Amino acid sequence: MSTYSFLDCAASLTSDDATIDLGYGAAVADEGITFAAAGDKNTMTVGADGEGMHSLHADKSGAVTIRLLKTSPANAKLMNLYNLQAGNSKKWGRNTITFNHSGSGDNGTASLCAFRKKPDLKYAKDADIVEWVFDAIKLDTKLGEYQ
Repeated sequence: MSTYSFLDCAASLTSDDATIDLGYGAAVADEGITFAAAGDKNTMTVGADGEGMHSLHADKSGAVTIRLLKTSPANAKLMNLYNLQAGNSKKWGRNTITFNHSGSGDNGTASLCAFRKKPDLKYAKDADIVEWVFDAIKLDTKLGEYQ
């Protein structure tokens, strides 16, 4: 029997200006961390006579969404980094986000990441989660195997 647990998740954002822990222990929300490809890898074209072709795209871009509890100390670190990088184009788009799930061997690397925008902040009866979205020029993921 295989078992999944977020206890086995390690994630971090690194740049020239900071290293921020985003894995287990960083007050990650139940919704977790998402690595998502931005575009399709293929375009299928079918001609008038019914013959077709596939076009393989070199695009490896994507997005990483990190969802933290409102009370996570990582929010302040990310906001400070956002403000620093947004004020200097030489620092923008140079973050790397890595993820590793030791229980399965799953891993992901998002390179040349930029903050998409400041997160939306909601103040209500119950605290909300804070979603940080990063656009990545290169997104590489690998699924491991549960043992």
